[in-house]
Amino acid sequence: MADKDERDEAGEQALDLQQLKKRLDILDRRLDNIDSMVTAVAERVMSQPITFIVTCPRCGRSLEVAIIGTQKPTR
Repeated sequence: MADKDERDEAGEQALDLQQLKKRLDILDRRLDNIDSMVTAVAERVMSQPITFIVTCPRCGRSLEVAIIGTQKPTR
């Protein structure tokens, strides 16, 4: 009786490990996809200048922040 319970428990642990491995594989694929998307967006952003204009809520002054990528900006 104890042997059967031990075998059932070992079988459940093996199934749990298989499910955990599948979930980790799915997570790995999702992270790879996210990495690919972020890389593509970063490459697009770095190819052109970006300017943020932020207005201070207290004094109302505008602050301009420019981010320039690896390529020279053209006008």
